[in-house]
Amino acid sequence: MEAALYDPAAGFFARAGGAGRAGADFVTSVEIGSLFGALLARALDAWWDRLGGPDPFLVVDAGAGRGQLARDVLRAGPRCAGALRYVLVERSAGLRAAQAEHLPLEPAELVLGPAVPPEPDEEPVAVPGSGPVVTALAELPAGPAVGVVVANELADNLPFRIVERATGGWSEVRVGLAAAPSSRHPSFAEVILPAEDGLAAAADRLAQGSAIPAGARLPVPTGLAAWLRDAAAVLRRGVIAVVDYAAPVEDLAARGQDGWLRTYRAQHRGGPPLEGPGTQDITGDVPLEGLHRAAAAAGLSVLGETTQAEWLRSLGVDDVVAGARAAWHGRETTDLAAIAARSRVHEADALLDPGGLGAHRVLLFGKRV
Repeated sequence: MEAALYDPAAGFFARAGGAGRAGADFVTSVEIGSLFGALLARALDAWWDRLGGPDPFLVVDAGAGRGQLARDVLRAGPRCAGALRYVLVERSAGLRAAQAEHLPLEPAELVLGPAVPPEPDEEPVAVPGSGPVVTALAELPAGPAVGVVVANELADNLPFRIVERATGGWSEVRVGLAAAPSSRHPSFAEVILPAEDGLAAAADRLAQGSAIPAGARLPVPTGLAAWLRDAAAVLRRGVIAVVDYAAPVEDLAARGQDGWLRTYRAQHRGGPPLEGPGTQDITGDVPLEGLHRAAAAAGLSVLGETTQAEWLRSLGVDDVVAGARAAWHGRETTDLAAIAARSRVHEADALLDPGGLGAHRVLLFGKRV
């Protein structure tokens, strides 16, 4: 999964694949319209207040893609804008280049570092009220800082290992070469091996208290655990917000691997995950128990857990929709403002859909908050 998605030469994201509308491979809440970013701007203001109004206020947009979420947040004009240091983190050089076409990116040292020395021979300090300033990086920035790390539909793209419940223990599902002596391009196939002790112990912890039948498969979120440790290290104090597909391990086991391991290509479901590496997105639902254990191991506390629909309602989406609906019905249908209002209503419907994006889990973790 790491190679298929992130290889710098041939990986799916290295080819600038990913989220978007026309010509892209899949749609997230960000591509529905600007409403998600506008509501996230409200959340950033609330977290800024909770942290005491720090200046600078670091916001890390992890898995930023083409930068659409950043554009929507900045366009919304959050109250914290004067303190805002916005960092887009995106491993794909092609997607970072796309960010630069639409955002006023600054060198990282100007955004993350001190600004000017107040007096000769004194240490440089940040200039208050100089935000918003924006930069882009390939990896998470060095900390520690006071701020927020936002990961919208990133966790499902982080590599995981797959285990299968066996009699008296666990097997691991690995990737091997399929026998294809007549082909110049060998294909891949599953290889089932006894799970090594460390992986078996991790699977036991993940499945603790759950009824997992023999033959059921589960993802062990090793990449997510490593990412959460790194994200926590960015913050001295702050919040990590994870928005993604997530479910209890019993639900994942009952669904089967085909229910929680999916691929996408050109806005449609793709082929088997071992087919055409680098040509399609690979995504896996996150086991909630694994996410909570990884957060605790990273020194994070749980601030909240809910669905995307309920989270957006807590940020006032219903008031936004009511205002948009009134504007829509109060104008002629050909009026541009009425069309924009109608679009906002449809955006909200998609973001709140309990059978779609509205069912995403939102987990908020805190560090010294």
